[in-house]
Formats: sequence, structure tokens, C-alpha cells
Amino acid sequence: MKIVVTGGAGMIGSNLCARLLSEGHDVVAIDNLWRGSLDNLRATCGDNFDKLAFLNADLSAISDWAEALRDADCVYHLADIVAGIGYVFTNESSIFRKNLLINASVATAAEMMRVKRYVYVGTACSFPLHLQSGVDAAPLKESDQFPAHPESAYGWSKLMGELDAGYMAKYAGIETVTLVFHNVYGTPCDYKSNRAQALPAIAYRALQGRQTGVLDVWGDGTQGRAFVHVDDIVDALVMGLSKGAGAGPIQIGPNVCTSIGDAARTIVGIVDPKIDIRFDASKPVGDKGRCADYSKATEVLGWKPTVTLEKGLRSMVDWIAAQEGL
Repeated sequence: MKIVVTGGAGMIGSNLCARLLSEGHDVVAIDNLWRGSLDNLRATCGDNFDKLAFLNADLSAISDWAEALRDADCVYHLADIVAGIGYVFTNESSIFRKNLLINASVATAAEMMRVKRYVYVGTACSFPLHLQSGVDAAPLKESDQFPAHPESAYGWSKLMGELDAGYMAKYAGIETVTLVFHNVYGTPCDYKSNRAQALPAIAYRALQGRQTGVLDVWGDGTQGRAFVHVDDIVDALVMGLSKGAGAGPIQIGPNVCTSIGDAARTIVGIVDPKIDIRFDASKPVGDKGRCADYSKATEVLGWKPTVTLEKGLRSMVDWIAAQEGL
């Protein structure tokens, strides 16, 4: 197939491109390298990197990049502006506006170029805040999205993209799949910039803690997430090549919520059990806790999570340690 991956140089995108190339597809990755990198693609694609077509482009406005979508069998729309909660809650207006522009441009180009299938990636951040009440909150169902009340501008912007994808299916006749991701982790990842997300940032600071004896963690540790490894995410995306069209939003994530405190303790157990964890309740924590009822993903796609959190964290810690020589 001819497949286009927007945000193709990010953690998820680079792993997806590698899988698709290994299966013999013709793949075009589009990314402006704001967070992603060609090094990510080189690392994941290996010997297949030279088979990948790459475009460095800003997707917030239609330009020459749109031609790459012409007659594509599938467009995976992963590109958006997202980062850790510190960045998300201090740049809400720019994130909201930019994501609306990116979603509108990619959807418009997909219609113009007559793509056959459009896989849109949403986020659990789009669920109502009051349903994300803690680690013991009931697993979210897709029907819980409305009435809508996301906590962040990021959640709102991604929800608008979901609605846009639904209208595309209804009025443009394009097969549309909407996958709603919970908190994805894995490698290659950003772990030390101000845009790094929770688990890789904690893992990096824990590795530094071998010298300092201390790991600082944002929040009081009680806030939780449904962490899902990038390998499981790629499985779901590949399943979306042939399944899920017209099924509405499909959550991809585990039905267990893990507290940041427990995740940090697992990481410390991997790195050095003698490290002392210090929680900083003055820092932003985001939603208190959520997880997924993934029964729809199982029914429609045949998907379920397979990578345990401890296995995934150990792999990520080892990768970061190798990058830093720690």
C-alpha cells in the first residue's frame, strides 16, 4: 500500500513507519521535526530507512506537502502539538490554535487527494475532567466523551479533530478510523527537554539520581494514568489498516490506572532502590487518574495490551541510560 504518516518522526510515528516498511508498504513520513527527529527514524527503521520517503513540512497550512497524499491507501494522522503537562498548561492558546490548523489542513488535503482510509489519533485527555478522578476511577467508555469537558486546550483541540474525522466519513465517503490513545511511552523518546513527558523524564532523573541519591517527582504521586507501550500502540494502528472504519472512537489503553508514585517506585527499583523519591506537590499534575475500558478495541480490532509496565519501563530505562552513558 501507499501509506502516509504525519508526525512520522516522533516516537509513535517512527515506530509505525518501521513496522510498515518491514511489511513491504511504500511509506511517506511528514514531520516538521519540532519534537521528532530523523535520528528516531534511522534508529527504528534500520536498513529500511533508505526506503522511506521523508518530507519536512509544516502541516498547519496546505502547501506542496499535500501532493504526497494523492491516492494514498491510508493516511495516519499522528501530527499534533503535545508535550509534558508543564508545557501543555503554559501554552494552551498556541497549542489549541495550532492543532486546529493542523487537523483542518490534513483532513482537507486527505479529501482533496482522495485518500482511501484516514486514521485519526485522538487522546484520553479529551474525556470529561470529572470522570478522571483518581486511580480508582471507573474505566472510561467511548460513550463518556459527551457532554464534553476536557481539562486542557490540548484535549479540546484533539476532540475537534475527532469530530472533523467523523464529518469526513459522513460527507466525503472516506473510510475513517478514530483511535483514542491513553498515555503512550517507549522509545525513542524525549526525556530531558521542557517538553518531555512524565515517564521518560522520571526515568532520566532517576538515572541521574545514582549520583545524587534523590529523584524529584512532580505532584504528590497519587495522580495516575493508563500507560500503554508504543509497541502495543503500533499494533493497534496496523490493525486500523483493515478494521475499525465507521466504528466511532476506539480507546487504546489498559484498564488499569497506575499512579505516578508507583511508576516512579518501579523505575527506582530498576535503576537503584537506594534512591530517595521526593514528591513536589507545588507542580502541576493534570488529571487525577483515568484508565480505559478497551472492550471495544478487542471487539472491533482484536486488540489488547501485551507489554507489561515493568517490562516497558525497563526497556526505556536501558535505552536512556545508553543514550547518556549512565
